[in-house]
Amino acid sequence: MIALEKAKHPLKGDVFVPGDKSISHRSIMFGALAKGTTEITGFLNSADCLSTIDCFRKLGINIDHTIRPTNGVPTITVHGNGLYGLKAPSETLYTGNSGTTTRLMSGILVAQPFDSNITGDMSIEKRPMNRIIKPLSQMGADISSLMDNGCAPLVIKGGKRLRGITYRNPIASAQVKSAIVLAGLYADGDTVVYEPALSRNHTETMLTMFGADIHNELARDGSAAAILHPGMPLHGIKINVPGDISSAAYFMAAALMVPDSELLIRNVGINQTRTGIITVLRQMGADITLMNETNDSEPRADILVKYSELHGNENGIFEIGGKDIPTMIDELPVVAVVAATGNFDTIIKDAAELKAKESDRIATVVDNLKAMGCDIEATDDGMIIHGGKPLHGADIHSHDDHRLAMSFAVASLAATGTTRILDDGCVGISYPSFFKDFQAIVN
Repeated sequence: MIALEKAKHPLKGDVFVPGDKSISHRSIMFGALAKGTTEITGFLNSADCLSTIDCFRKLGINIDHTIRPTNGVPTITVHGNGLYGLKAPSETLYTGNSGTTTRLMSGILVAQPFDSNITGDMSIEKRPMNRIIKPLSQMGADISSLMDNGCAPLVIKGGKRLRGITYRNPIASAQVKSAIVLAGLYADGDTVVYEPALSRNHTETMLTMFGADIHNELARDGSAAAILHPGMPLHGIKINVPGDISSAAYFMAAALMVPDSELLIRNVGINQTRTGIITVLRQMGADITLMNETNDSEPRADILVKYSELHGNENGIFEIGGKDIPTMIDELPVVAVVAATGNFDTIIKDAAELKAKESDRIATVVDNLKAMGCDIEATDDGMIIHGGKPLHGADIHSHDDHRLAMSFAVASLAATGTTRILDDGCVGISYPSFFKDFQAIVN
């Protein structure tokens, strides 16, 4: 438990957030499937990403993991064995709290000649896995839920010949898309995954760098396809992981909420499939400037955020939905916090995917904001926030959800009294030093 108070002065200074979680996971996975050495700098040294390393070590991959004493930056070297170089694990693969590890690894494991079992913590054992079981089974995989409830533990029987498929995913999900694509690396024939909107495309971008023949196609209606032509070997590369925009989002929100604040968040990934939060906050009136833009492995920039008077439309309403949702799904909890401090109503819709995260983020965000005095209501696919009511401190139940814990730490900056974040240790899933960095700009 950590106790936080309302901000007493403007927030100023530079912030460095840790490496992107999505890219860190994939760098280990793809490096393991590549021939030769993959060198990774800026790796996110968090519980989720360490679970990925642990699983691939159990699959016979040699991974060197060191921390540079000069700057504390993790450096990873993955000695890949190629697409067909994994070895049968001697125990169940445990993914901790990581849905990315669970789903993407399943796509790899169904193509192996050996059997395997994969599971995670109590949260993972409640998260829906039928969304990958269905398409992987259509490819010829033998994958099932041990408890027959559509959740982990998953039982995978190896030695199956896979075939490429065309799959229309009803929701835009990078994890589902990636699981299918990774199985497609081993399949006979092309694999095509259609989505109603382009989800984060780190898998497509990085697999191309490793040598795979894969690309995205975008339609006029906003729908997208990932198209993989199998047969190309993967080779080791060097990867420089940018800062995670999902982690930067908390400091962006903080600067916008505390009067006269100005924060410069350094070296943040600005992949177009992840920048929905910048787009939406700018539409609300946020003063956000991208500086020093470069493209090293992934596009990145420094993000300058200044306190701003946010607003809705001429009717006092701001709506978030449609194609913006996949580009900011992990940032919606902190966006809800920002919206609660504005003098307008915010409607978040088309976000039913929030129910399938570490917690039901529709219910948990609504419950915690209500506890702080916000006028808010849940809907089937999002929430309606009636801004303008002052927030007050409360006991915040994180439900062991790192996004909730960090979002409501930000909420404390605008709340009178004391805000206590219960089970605050869950931030280690994606941002172990969050509270240290947060207190550095507040104090």
